[in-house]
Amino acid sequence: MSTPETPATAAGTAAETVTRHVRLRVDIVLEIDGPAELTAAAEGRIDADEFMPAEEREHARAAVREDPSEALAYLVEPFDLVRDLPGVELVQAAWSSEEIEYDPDAMEWELDEDDEGAEDGEDDDRP
Repeated sequence: MSTPETPATAAGTAAETVTRHVRLRVDIVLEIDGPAELTAAAEGRIDADEFMPAEEREHARAAVREDPSEALAYLVEPFDLVRDLPGVELVQAAWSSEEIEYDPDAMEWELDEDDEGAEDGEDDDRP
């Protein structure tokens, strides 16, 4: 039987052990125009978490009321980004959110050259 770690060769024997781990980095800037709705949704998620201890639940509720970026952290699930992708399994995920100053005209927010080419429909050098 072939697994991702030990793919079978044409003859059916195990080849070299191969692991295919990929780090996917996603940088998303969101504009929050409904902080009350966002906070309510985060509190709903916290309240619905049957495994969260009461003390942690109170701390979490206070955090999402104080900071919309904390509310996002409770609502965004990295697993949702890859759940329906064929042939992949989420091994590890970490994420954070923070309030930022955003100026779409600032140099720091420009897309990388690789991103610009892909956005323009140009092919890049990757296979």
